[in-house]
Amino acid sequence: MTKADLIEEVSSLAEVTRKDGEVIVETIFDSIVKSLRAGDKIEIRGFGSFRTRQRKPRVGRNPKTGARVEVPAKKIPFFKPSKELKDLVNNGEGTPAEAAATAPKP
Repeated sequence: MTKADLIEEVSSLAEVTRKDGEVIVETIFDSIVKSLRAGDKIEIRGFGSFRTRQRKPRVGRNPKTGARVEVPAKKIPFFKPSKELKDLVNNGEGTPAEAAATAPKP
């Protein structure tokens, strides 16, 4: 699924114009990026969580020349899927909303 496909899906399900669907999707993505830049963790129940991880500096190699290259420390985005998402992907039953509604309560 591409970003354009996601915008179309949101537009049709929410019964809004394509332009409004694009604003919704862009706002969500921008909010996630802004939170990750600030060092916050984003948790979406039933879907997963986003956070950043710190990578240490290391020595890499230029694949073309084989020369050593210093790679600086950096933050990378990391996504951890929830158990519910893993189950939905592996079992493939309905939509997440349908699965949540029919799931047995503990």
